Amino acid sequence: MTQARCASYYTATIVEESSYPTLEGDYRVDVAIIGSGFTGVATAVELAERGYRVAVVEANKVGWGASGRNGGQVTGSLSGHDAMIKQMRRVLGDNVGEFVWNLRWRGHRIIKNRVDKYAIPCDLEHGHLQAAYKPSHVKDLKNDFKESQQHPIGDHVHWLDAEAVRELIGTNLYYGAIRNDYNMHLHPLNLCLGEARAAQSLGALIFEHSPVVDIQHGDPPVVIGEQGRITADSVILAGGAYHQLERKKLGGRLFPASLGIVATAPLPFDLMQEIDPHNLAVYDTRAVLDYYRLTADNRLLFGGGANYSGRDSEDVAAELRPRLEHTFPQLEGVQIDFQWQGMAGIVINRIPQLGRISHNVYYAQGYSGHGIASSHVIGEIMANALAGSLEEFDTFAQVKHIHIPFNSQLGNALLAAGMWYYQLLEKLR
Repeated sequence: MTQARCASYYTATIVEESSYPTLEGDYRVDVAIIGSGFTGVATAVELAERGYRVAVVEANKVGWGASGRNGGQVTGSLSGHDAMIKQMRRVLGDNVGEFVWNLRWRGHRIIKNRVDKYAIPCDLEHGHLQAAYKPSHVKDLKNDFKESQQHPIGDHVHWLDAEAVRELIGTNLYYGAIRNDYNMHLHPLNLCLGEARAAQSLGALIFEHSPVVDIQHGDPPVVIGEQGRITADSVILAGGAYHQLERKKLGGRLFPASLGIVATAPLPFDLMQEIDPHNLAVYDTRAVLDYYRLTADNRLLFGGGANYSGRDSEDVAAELRPRLEHTFPQLEGVQIDFQWQGMAGIVINRIPQLGRISHNVYYAQGYSGHGIASSHVIGEIMANALAGSLEEFDTFAQVKHIHIPFNSQLGNALLAAGMWYYQLLEKLR
């Protein structure tokens, strides 16, 4: 049974809703992609631009999952940065640092170029702060800033002390920040929908309300839907935290975390100017952080915390209002017009998972809350792999991931315990 979109701010402000057919009958393509979130549609655009015949199959609507529900911040953050360097050094040697560093910024270029090329209306804006929540966080944040100055990205990055941060953001919470004007924020659902339209304009087939019930492995593999099937030379599974296919191979590797967001009523101009006059997106330096930005119609979109149980929260607005008002006391009692949540796919070591289920069935998943930019990089890597350039795909595929057997409840319990541990360490710093 398929599901409607969640009642989010993004759903309420869709520029052009999707209306693709249900999969019925038999189709033959070069590549079948299961899932129409960012990984699916970004890979579809990459392949279609290169002349491949592509079909995308979605159980609900394009961008229905986390790709259409997130905070809309496009940043160079990789929570698995250190783990990537450690594991990928085996393949890349001394080049590993540069490879991982470039991964952080590569998605920005892809997104900006695609928005411009296909005229995708998604409220794209530049400007972001990563803000130190405690005095003890300043040292690490300054080290990140110093590293940025050794690369071209340094031209877009500036260090701000606490007083300079207060001049930009109407809160006294922070002890310093990195301002990055290469980072972006946008309407993620409109971006995802726009990329799907771009893929279709290039000849891709897109099917909505078409759950996949099985993948028939073979030469060629076949994607089996409830009312139709797609035979393809290759299949890519791009379902993220919501899919339940290929559990024998993929079970116990990716765990859902519920991320909640609210959007206020539109703010008066003077109040909007008081809290964020330069239209910067912000997140802080905690392990479980808050993040926020203004929308194109002058609402504050505010997210924070995470429910690592794998279950939805009962009342997102009740949970987030105290955090919002703690950040901006001047918004005490502000009307909240929208509240929603989405499931992010969390990987224990925070490294995106790429690999093969069989020689012609691939998977890509697991961005651990940093999916907008990362998914677009992975889309390019997956397209390169299917075109025969396997070096980057193989670099990810050889990474060793933690597999937690038995069931997802155990995995989520261990994940929650791990996050509690990191939060405890953070309080002691």
